[in-house]
Amino acid sequence: MEDHKNQAHHPHENGKESFKEEAQERADDLKSALTEKTKHGHEAAMDQNEMDHSKMDHDDIPMGMEGHDHHKMMIADFKKRFWITLVLTGPILFLSPMIQDFFGYAFLLPGNPYILFGLSSIVYFYGGWPFLKGFWSEVKKASPGMMTLIAMAISVAYFYSSATVFGLPGVDFFWELATLIAIMLLGHWIEMKSVLGASKALQLLVSMMPAEAHRVKGDVIEDIKLEALLKDDIILIKPGEKVPADGIITEGSSYLNESMLTGESKPVKKELNEKVIGGSVNGNGSLKVKVEHTGKDSYLNKVIKMVEDAQKTKSKMQNLSDRAAKWLTYIALAIGFGTLATWLMLGFPFVYALERMVTVMVIACPHALGLAIPLVVAISTAVSAQNGLLIRNRTAFEESRKISALLFDKTGTLTKGDFGVTRIKSVDSAYPDQEILRLASALEQSSEHPIAVGIIKKVKEGKISIPKPERFKAITGKGVEANVEGKEVKVVSPGYLKDEKITIPEDAYSDAAETVVFILIDGALAGYIALSDEIRPESAEAIKVFKKNNIKVLMATGDNEKTAKAVSDKLGLDGYYAEVLPHQKVEIVKELQGKGEFVAMTGDGVNDAPALAQANVGIAVGSGTDVAAETADIILVNSNPQDIANLILFGKATYQKMIQNLIWATGYNVIAIPLAAGVLYSSGFVLGPAVGAVFMSLSTIIVAINAQLLKSKIGKKE
Repeated sequence: MEDHKNQAHHPHENGKESFKEEAQERADDLKSALTEKTKHGHEAAMDQNEMDHSKMDHDDIPMGMEGHDHHKMMIADFKKRFWITLVLTGPILFLSPMIQDFFGYAFLLPGNPYILFGLSSIVYFYGGWPFLKGFWSEVKKASPGMMTLIAMAISVAYFYSSATVFGLPGVDFFWELATLIAIMLLGHWIEMKSVLGASKALQLLVSMMPAEAHRVKGDVIEDIKLEALLKDDIILIKPGEKVPADGIITEGSSYLNESMLTGESKPVKKELNEKVIGGSVNGNGSLKVKVEHTGKDSYLNKVIKMVEDAQKTKSKMQNLSDRAAKWLTYIALAIGFGTLATWLMLGFPFVYALERMVTVMVIACPHALGLAIPLVVAISTAVSAQNGLLIRNRTAFEESRKISALLFDKTGTLTKGDFGVTRIKSVDSAYPDQEILRLASALEQSSEHPIAVGIIKKVKEGKISIPKPERFKAITGKGVEANVEGKEVKVVSPGYLKDEKITIPEDAYSDAAETVVFILIDGALAGYIALSDEIRPESAEAIKVFKKNNIKVLMATGDNEKTAKAVSDKLGLDGYYAEVLPHQKVEIVKELQGKGEFVAMTGDGVNDAPALAQANVGIAVGSGTDVAAETADIILVNSNPQDIANLILFGKATYQKMIQNLIWATGYNVIAIPLAAGVLYSSGFVLGPAVGAVFMSLSTIIVAINAQLLKSKIGKKE
C-alpha cells in the first residue's frame, strides 16, 4: 500500500492502459513466477481419486470450484470407510486367536475362523478398496509407492490368512489386516482434510462474482446467468451490486469499491468510457457497461486459475515419505522372497518358510509411516491457524526454515500504518495553518488512504468543518486536485513540485521519518502537512529473532529516501529500497534470488501478487487484499512482524518433527524386518507376529505423541 505515498497519492483515478493489456500482463507475471516456483520443487501431485477427477470436463464446473465439491466427497468416502472398518476391527481383534494368546484369554465362537474370514473380507474389499485402486494406478505408471506397499501388505495378509482358514497350516493375520487398513484410512482422511482446509480461502475469490447479470436489450432488461454473458453485451449495474464482468462504462457514473484489487477501501469514481473490473462493488449510482471480458477471460478468474494451480502442490516431506514407501516396497519384496527361498534352502517345511515370508511382508508396511506426515501436517496447520498463521502451501511452509533474506513491505507491517499529523506549516500568510488543513481535508474526505485518514482525523480533532470539493480529479502519479470555494486546490507529492520547478521549503523535512504532502492554491505553494507512521514496537524484537537466525532483513517502500533510511536505521535493517514502484518489487525479489538468497516476501495488494509468487515463500498480511492472500503461500491474520518470526521458528520445528517421525516410522522396519526374516534364528530368537505387532503399535504411538508435542513449539523464541 505504501507504493502510493509521495508518488501516487491517489492512484485509483490515474490513467490506465487498456484493461486487457493490464490484466494479461499481471496474469503473465503471476503465471511466470508460479511456474518458476514449481520448477524449484513445488511438485504438483494428486492421489488416485484426484487423478480420476482431473479427467472430468472442467468447462461444466464454475471456475474456482472444480475440485472443491469432489474433494469433499472424497473426504466423506474415506471417513465412511474408516468408521465402518473401525467398527469391524473390534470383533476381529477380540476373536483373533493370536490376540487371545497374547492377552491370555479364550473366547471361541462356533465357526470362529469363518466369522473372522467373513468380517475380514468386508474390511479387505470395502476398507482396502482405495489402496487396491491406488496400487493398480502405481503399477500402470511403473512407480510403486505408499499405495503399492499398503496393497501388498493387506493382500498378503488377507490371502494367506484366508488360506489358513481353509486348510493351510499356520496362524491368521486378520487382526493385522484390519488394524492396518483402519489406520491407513485414518491417515489419508486426515491428509485430505488438511488439503481441503487450504482451499477454502479460494472460495472468497469465487464469491466476489455475482450469480446473475442484468442484460439490456433495447428497452428491455433481462436477468441472465453469469455464464450466459457475451462480449459486447450491455449490462445494468444497480447501486450496491457487484460488477459481473470486466467492461467499459457507456452510461452513468458512480464510486466503486475495488478493495479486492488494491487493498484500500477508498471508493473509486468511475465515469463514461472508464474501465470497471468484475468483482468490484458499485456504490450509489447506476451504470450501464459494455462487456469486455467474461468468465474465464476475466482478470479475477485468471488469478483464481493460477491460485488453483499453485494449490495443487504436494509437500516435499510427503513426497519423501512416498519415496520411503517406494524403497520399502522393493526391500520388502526382496527380503520377503529372499526369506522364503532361504528357509526352503535350509530344509525347513514350506509352510514354515511361507509364514516367515508373510510375517516379513506384513510387518514391512509400517502403520506409523502412513501417519507420520499427515499427523504433523494436520497439527501444524491447525496450531498455526490458532496463532494467526494460515498455511496455504505446505512445501513453502516447510521451506521457511531456509529463508535467508526477508523483504518487508513497510506500511502496516514494520509500521502501524496509522499516519498522524505531526506538523502543519503555512508558507503564505494569506493561508494560516488551520486554513491549509481545512482546504486539504476537502480533497481527502472520500479517501481511506492512510495519509488521507490521518489528515481527516486531525480535522475532526479540531472540529473543523470540511468544505465540499468540485471537479475532483487525480494528477497522474502525483496527487489530487479540485475546486474548493472558488479556489484551485492541489494536494501533491514532492515529485510534483520538482516537475513544476517549485522550490521545496528547507524545513519541510525536519524529521526524516515523516511523509510530507504539499498544498498548492491557485498554482502557488501555500503550505505543507507532515505526517509520520509510528514503527511497531514488535518490529525491533522480530528483527532480533531474524538476525539471530542469520536472516537478512530488507525493506521496500514507495516512500522517499529520507523516510526509508530513517526507518531502516532505527530498526537496524540490512538494507532498504526507497521510492519503489509496484512493478519493481518482483525485480527486487529476482535480484536477491540471483544472489543466491532464499527469499521471503511480505505484501498486501494485487500489485504485490507477482512478487509474492516469485518469492520462495510469499507471505500476505491479513489486512491486505484477497488476491494477495490467494497468491501468497502463507497468510498472516495480523500484520505483526513477530508473527513472521514465529512462522520461521515454527516451520523449523515442524520440519524437525516430520524428519523425526519418518525416522521412527522407517526405523521400526530396519529392526523388525530382519528379525522377522529370522537373522537371529541361530541365537534362538525369531520375531513372531504378535511381538512384531507390539513394536508396530509402539512405533505408531511414538509418532502420534511426537506430532502432538509440536503444539508446544509455536511462539517460542530461539
